[in-house]
Amino acid sequence: MNPVVKSLSVERSMSPSADKFLIKQPTQEEAEEAVRTLILWAGDDPSREGLLETPGRVARAYKELYRGYGENPDDILDRVFEEVEGYQDMVLVRDIPFYSHCEHHMVPFVGKAHIGYYPSKGVVGLSKLARIVDVYARRMQTQETMTAQIAAVIERALKPRGVAVLIEAEHMCMSMRGVQKQGSSTMTTQYTGLFREPSEQVRFFTMVKSPGL
Repeated sequence: MNPVVKSLSVERSMSPSADKFLIKQPTQEEAEEAVRTLILWAGDDPSREGLLETPGRVARAYKELYRGYGENPDDILDRVFEEVEGYQDMVLVRDIPFYSHCEHHMVPFVGKAHIGYYPSKGVVGLSKLARIVDVYARRMQTQETMTAQIAAVIERALKPRGVAVLIEAEHMCMSMRGVQKQGSSTMTTQYTGLFREPSEQVRFFTMVKSPGL
């Protein structure tokens, strides 16, 4: 077994707000050595000029691409604005762009998220919903899990009367490899509370897809 893999100490956090494994991270040097191994596995020479600095670049890129592991989504939604003059109708933020990486092949999937909720005691800043999408997208993911996670954290933080999350994405693991079907998209949804009613789902979907908004 690779010594880097053996050095990982994995345990499930007991914190009720945690939704990820805690790991003892490899050093920068160990990460770069792993990249060199993958370059060799791909059939190239990591010591040639064009690839000499690639391991360092890849390690730094991974810190950015997977920064969601170091962010707590509950902290993002910790401030709720209660003075909304009795507003009770749907709040919708649509067309939130994101990119993530498939946990099965570690290749990108890219798309848009749409989030709606019916307030109960208050609302959050609209940008916070976009940040929640980024937190979960910047991890190794499946689209189904990401959809459920976004709905769950909003439900937990706001305790609204209902949450709706719709995600549309193209998966490179399907377009770049395997069946290689470019342009295919996947749609996932998660509904809670009032949005379990079919009429509310229709209203949400209509508002998401309406060109006039």
